[in-house]
Amino acid sequence: MKDYLKHHEWEIIEEGFDPHLNKISESVFSIGNGRMGQRANFEEEYSGDTLKGSYVAGVYYPDKTRVGWWKNGYPEYFAKVLNAPSWIGIHISVDGHKLDLAKCKVEDFKRVLDMRTGLLTRSFAATLSDGKKLRVLSKRFCSMANGEVGAIRYAFTPLNFSGKITLSLYVDADVVNKDSNYDEKFWEEVSKEASPGRALVVAQTKKTFFHVATAMKFQITTHGKIVTVDRINIEQREKFAGNVFQIDVEEGKETIIYKYAAVLSSENHPKEKIAAQANHVLDDAFAKGFDKLFDEHAKVWEHKWEECDITIEGDIAAQQGIRFNIFQLTQTYTGEDERLNIGPKGFTGEKYGGSTYWDTEAYCLPFYLGTSEQKVSRNLLVYRHKHLARAIENAQKLGFKDGAALYPMVTMNGEECHNEWEITFEEIHRNGAIAFAIFDYIRYTGDEDYLADHGLEVLIGISRFWAQRVNWSADKNKYVMLGVTGPNEYENNVNNNWYTNYIATWTLKYTQEAISLVKKKHGKRFEVIADVVRLKEKEETSKWADIVEKMYFPHDPKRDVYLQQDNFLDKELLRVSDLKQEDRPLNQKWSWDRILRSCFIKQADVLQGIYLFEDDFSIETIRKNFDFYEPMTVHESSLSPCVHVILASKLGYKAKAYELYLRTARLDLDDYNNDTEDGCHITSMAGTWMSVVKGFGGMKVKEGKLHFNPFMPDQWKSYSFRIEFRNRVIKVKVSNEGVTTKLESGEPLEIVLKDEAVMLS
Repeated sequence: MKDYLKHHEWEIIEEGFDPHLNKISESVFSIGNGRMGQRANFEEEYSGDTLKGSYVAGVYYPDKTRVGWWKNGYPEYFAKVLNAPSWIGIHISVDGHKLDLAKCKVEDFKRVLDMRTGLLTRSFAATLSDGKKLRVLSKRFCSMANGEVGAIRYAFTPLNFSGKITLSLYVDADVVNKDSNYDEKFWEEVSKEASPGRALVVAQTKKTFFHVATAMKFQITTHGKIVTVDRINIEQREKFAGNVFQIDVEEGKETIIYKYAAVLSSENHPKEKIAAQANHVLDDAFAKGFDKLFDEHAKVWEHKWEECDITIEGDIAAQQGIRFNIFQLTQTYTGEDERLNIGPKGFTGEKYGGSTYWDTEAYCLPFYLGTSEQKVSRNLLVYRHKHLARAIENAQKLGFKDGAALYPMVTMNGEECHNEWEITFEEIHRNGAIAFAIFDYIRYTGDEDYLADHGLEVLIGISRFWAQRVNWSADKNKYVMLGVTGPNEYENNVNNNWYTNYIATWTLKYTQEAISLVKKKHGKRFEVIADVVRLKEKEETSKWADIVEKMYFPHDPKRDVYLQQDNFLDKELLRVSDLKQEDRPLNQKWSWDRILRSCFIKQADVLQGIYLFEDDFSIETIRKNFDFYEPMTVHESSLSPCVHVILASKLGYKAKAYELYLRTARLDLDDYNNDTEDGCHITSMAGTWMSVVKGFGGMKVKEGKLHFNPFMPDQWKSYSFRIEFRNRVIKVKVSNEGVTTKLESGEPLEIVLKDEAVMLS
């Protein structure tokens, strides 16, 4: 755990420059707008340890799968969101001495991310190797008002000299991914152009042939007057275009560079027109200027915060944590394009390839259901429906048939692209998460028509997979599920993972209910669906019902707890408190063999199922399982703490709930797992929102009604959150004086507050 960022309600603040923390800060201070994003790399040249990263949504490369021993069914490639062409570069040198913070004496360094407005600010004084000293103040944002525009205001002041400064402003597509095989570069030049004051590079990805046009244009001012540059040298080389020139500077006088960028993708523009359209977008941005662009951008953020802010009084660390998580989620996914989804690192890094995981359905969907208009969460589901044919192909590759669908563990286009056998072939619970998301969306929105429009086809495909994946055990006289990996990836290739078995049988049961509902309300549409998927209704539903009735669930009668898998009790049952501090995190200190043989749990597994289906279990059952499993859980998955917060809150374990809330809320800010330098944990950030709303607020939907059962953490004076629910907006505030609920918009609504009906009007 690191604690170097200052606590502030609305800002992330770093004071003083420590090169050893730079990559962590590059992740934490990242900015984006749903279409593109940028790590907090420096504009000027930096020769120190850095992970340079610019990213464009939907643009990826199918890197060849590398494994030691090929197995049938392996995906051919591992998809990666690419480090895209860089638009931020502003290099400075004085008499041949470069402004490079790895080689200069750096003083008064401060980096601030204003989450209210999505503005990244950095300031410092640097003494070059020859003693000349500069003060710099840079401001940068990716426009939320126009997802293809970025802007920089870069001001510098010579503190002890006058003379000439050499500037280089450019676009660079000659970039590389950190995890590329053999340091391969994934971009090829299509075209480039440069003229005084501007430059553009169009690059295409190998194999996938996405085109990205990155253009920049700049203006320089001193004391509000435009500086005319007499001579600009055009610098062009492969995948690079820019301007190099000198300007006169005076000691104590500030010079400001305004640099504007347009970043366009062939996902949204014809390839043959993309350069011209990039220049058009760029000229429009330039004409508006930095201040007007920022004002438009800030107004979007103002509206976003009105929708999704959570306020906490009396605990600045907790307040900063929740807002940081909401900020990153909001700038990563806007819901405007159903082709896009949410990568585990968003626009903050390259780990996990930037692809879509089950995290979206299990963790992110509830956040967007509660904070955005309905179409946003609906688009997340439509994304999976569009990939149903690929999910069926994925299942066919593994030997399944007759329309069985296995959604990928990792994907860009619906095709599986994850290359670890214990994940690709065995972590099949992801199928259940997608089925549950359909149920969760309909339960929350009341949009039962979604089943007829899209959902039923997906449910049938997933249920066919489960029906073929189980087998009958004559020994147990039950259906069993062999060779799987549950959410707890510290156990691989186990039999009868309780969570997987449970969500499989739930899916089979829910699909039968969905069939009945669509038949009743959309008879003709059902006939079309049944014909398209070739549903043998009586035969298939009878099989599903038999599996539901006869599924095996491992259970320990002595402790009266569900067992994570068949042989869990063969392990030495230790507690996390028995571990030495130097052994943590296990995944960085222990061998994989040792981890697999231990009882230690990476993330909620049995408890994941109890969280999703809590109404199926008594409070005593939840308590016994929580008390058994949580002490063995190391929470080395970012997805783990929030589930435990919600269950601990339900059980009245206030101290444990608060402890784990801080862990999820400040996971990246404090670098709990020693991996923030690879990027922030974007999808798990939705779990922070759930920790407050579903955990402390006790929010759930039951029989079409919102229920709240809130409590107040001892460390807080009050907290409040806002919920969008079925075309209404409800504000909930909890304090030591009690709970207040307010209907801010929409028709009157009855809610249930601490088991009592309350009419809001």
